[in-house]
Amino acid sequence: MKGLTLTAREERRAYVLTGVLDKRWTGKQGAELLGVSDRHLWRMLAAYRERGPAALVHGNRGLQPANATKPEVKASILALAQGKYAGMNDCHLTETLGEREDLQVPRSTLRRFLREAGIKSPKQRRAPRHRSRRARYPEEGMLLQVDGSPHRWLEERGPELTLIGAIDDATGAVPYALFRKQEDTQGYFLLLRGLLERQGIPQALYSDRHSIFQRSARESETLEEQLAGKRRPTQFGDALERLDIQLILAQSPQAKGRIERLWGTLQSRLVAELRLARARTMEEANAVLWRFLPCFNQRFGVPPAQAGSAYRPVQEGMDLDATLCFRYYRKVAKDNTLVWGKRTLQLAPGKERSSYARAVVEVQERLNGQTVVLHKGVVVSTCQTSPVPARLRGQWDRGWSLKDRLGDQEGLQGEESPAPGKEAQGHGGRGTGLGIEDRPDGVGAKSKAHTPSPDHPWRKHILTKSLSS
Repeated sequence: MKGLTLTAREERRAYVLTGVLDKRWTGKQGAELLGVSDRHLWRMLAAYRERGPAALVHGNRGLQPANATKPEVKASILALAQGKYAGMNDCHLTETLGEREDLQVPRSTLRRFLREAGIKSPKQRRAPRHRSRRARYPEEGMLLQVDGSPHRWLEERGPELTLIGAIDDATGAVPYALFRKQEDTQGYFLLLRGLLERQGIPQALYSDRHSIFQRSARESETLEEQLAGKRRPTQFGDALERLDIQLILAQSPQAKGRIERLWGTLQSRLVAELRLARARTMEEANAVLWRFLPCFNQRFGVPPAQAGSAYRPVQEGMDLDATLCFRYYRKVAKDNTLVWGKRTLQLAPGKERSSYARAVVEVQERLNGQTVVLHKGVVVSTCQTSPVPARLRGQWDRGWSLKDRLGDQEGLQGEESPAPGKEAQGHGGRGTGLGIEDRPDGVGAKSKAHTPSPDHPWRKHILTKSLSS
């Protein structure tokens, strides 16, 4: 074999085999050096004695592979790619050559031919972005990553829950977390309240671009937003502005990789802890979680680069119920009422003004279920009043008589009212409601078909008119 070139591995084999032939090493030692069996070593020695170093070279070296594409086929492919099928991408060109030209080549082979010839793909591909690990924030409380993780935390013992939590960027500890039925704004309110009560006010939160944190771009802007030149915040974003917490939105899941890796760890360890505790409900899962977090932080937390805490203390007298709540703005009716859901709230006069008609008030739905109405920051006393008459009319029972509703009263002397709890005959036993046809004013009464008698004056008038005509 002319111009024989040995690789480093082949040169090492030749050196060991030469040492064995010169009796510097035994056959067993040579086999150990080469990592082969004794029997294979004797085969290699026999071939080495017969053909020399050429016996160490693979027999297919320098030969063309049996499945190699022929040069004339390669030339045809390049000619078609630059002429008849110019502008096609690699995958499309591979399919077209196989269907129309009967040239069956793999896409990877076609791509290699085109790139060697300097033919680029017409489809521009985005260059891979360089990513590097971001350094941790130096002090605890400077940045918290928040997110939710829906998972079968209770496995088959209970419903699917979502774990909403936060992880400190400086220490990797979880200051607070809780289970919820789903990832919602109220869950993040409860998470933030737990952080405020246990640690304080953090400097910034790092989250994804969920609609809880920012308004959807598909949502049209209101006139107030157009005049202000910016979108109004979400309910959770409004609470962060009131607490002066900066909200940072991640551009990709990799950007908040610290909390994404946290979910991977908890979906292994916390699920096992919940299984050992035999938790079946959300309340039981939260109890196990809050016992688990201190041990988890001690095991996986790291000391911050700088001592101290960046958490700001909650100001004395701050009403967290009024800060972490849902806020809506409504206009009061002329009768000082406010329709809220299925309720009608009556606004009482206050010291600031005697009437709130046509005024815009703020309605707060707090986490404890309480509804509070405020006008310019001052709480307005409210009470629930009766609905509007139209709604009352729709609730009346059309099959219930006035006698059954009011009983033995003035104007109905001699009539007996049904005994308490006794079902009214012919009305299905429904003892509440007033029949519309029996209403005193007759408004909205259901009309009944009436046939006049043969001797009715109206019939006589029609008969006389017809005979005269």
